[in-house]
Amino acid sequence: MQVKHIAQTSSILNKFMMEIRDKNIQKDSMRFRRNLERVGEVLSYEMSKTMKFSEQTVKTSLGVKKILLHENDIVLCSILRAGLPLHRGILNYFDNVENAFISAYRKVKKDGSFTIEVEYFASPRIDNKVLFLADPMLATGRSLVSTYRALLSHGKPREMHIFSVIASTQGIEYIKKYLPENTTLWVADIDDEMNSKDYIVPGLGDAGDLSFGTKI
Repeated sequence: MQVKHIAQTSSILNKFMMEIRDKNIQKDSMRFRRNLERVGEVLSYEMSKTMKFSEQTVKTSLGVKKILLHENDIVLCSILRAGLPLHRGILNYFDNVENAFISAYRKVKKDGSFTIEVEYFASPRIDNKVLFLADPMLATGRSLVSTYRALLSHGKPREMHIFSVIASTQGIEYIKKYLPENTTLWVADIDDEMNSKDYIVPGLGDAGDLSFGTKI
């Protein structure tokens, strides 16, 4: 599996990441969602450079121009609910893809451990297509692995690309063990630590709550 750590190269992405992490700016949920969307757009642009392109022609009002366009069948799947703003950012750039949605959440046990529960799932066939998975916070990596396994009931993708805003080093090592080799992780930034509740540190908090409000 390849890991593309985009924040290693200085760009306007750093501004979006600063605002996403800042606990005072986070209070503006509309701005928080928009910044997640912007990160999705940046990651999409970087990823698009690696796709398969072929030469096509477009007719203008004054003539004909040759242009390279990508030729990939793509399914974009987001993990609800935190993945929705990131999904929209990716969709802003890949506006003609098929879409899938899946719910994967932590079910906490009395001893503090948890399992990943997958309940809602809506997806087209993904056989031999390029699969995009959008999950803003890659903490333990277990949600991503559970999501991938659920999607296999709809076929096996030709290749897979994961889009995340922040990932933990532990989560990256975990998904390397369980996801296929033809997977690429496109991540804005990587943090080295997780706390006792398996939240990324310093991270940003709960992306779903910051986007859409706290849940019970």
